[in-house]
Amino acid sequence: MAVYINQPDFPVDFLRPTRALFDVQGSSVDGGVNGVGDAIEIGTSGGGRVIASYREMVLEGPDERHEIINMLGARLNGGMRFIVVPIVTDGVGPFPIIDGKRRPYVTGIPHSDGSLFSDGSGYSQATVYGEAANYTPLNAGIISIDTVGLSRRLRHSDWFSIYHPTKGWRAYRYWDVLDAPSGNNGRYRLAISPPLREAVNTNTRIEFARPRCVMKLARGETIPWEWEANYSARPTINFVEAR
Repeated sequence: MAVYINQPDFPVDFLRPTRALFDVQGSSVDGGVNGVGDAIEIGTSGGGRVIASYREMVLEGPDERHEIINMLGARLNGGMRFIVVPIVTDGVGPFPIIDGKRRPYVTGIPHSDGSLFSDGSGYSQATVYGEAANYTPLNAGIISIDTVGLSRRLRHSDWFSIYHPTKGWRAYRYWDVLDAPSGNNGRYRLAISPPLREAVNTNTRIEFARPRCVMKLARGETIPWEWEANYSARPTINFVEAR
């Protein structure tokens, strides 16, 4: 049986991709066509699969990034092991602007006595999050969320993620806002894609900061170790949601 929880994170910041792609593919299933070629039934329950691609990552010189690429190949080639892939929405998500920049997290939070760690760092926490407003069943295409910290309303679409007890981290985005509060924060009712991968209990936390999804290599893909002169490389890795 596949294990989706307690998987390691893909080190996106360290590998420095210059391009990225995120999507949901195969959101519906065609039930066949009639005599004139029109689909007679299309199902959407459970459809869709999140895909992600980090492209042209910057490796320059003989540094630790080459070891990471080799580790990822050893772990993920064959498609039977998983990794948690973040969806970097830092610059466009509904996050507050602090010191001139959108911030999905705040850092430097001290201990209760005001002290920091020995290296001068502190705790960090998300600036924006939500909670499931009620129990929502498996394969539901609509979810109600109570939000905290939004700097703008949920409007066109945003990615978010939920950590499910069995299915682990799963990513979703909404395609319609069915109900919304009068201000930025409050209860939203959202139509989502893909549908929920696992039932969600009331008060389950919803993450807007660095949404993530447990994934594996796309079919037929591997992660080779490849470089040019002076250990320069621009690898690309394509992922698909683990099922």
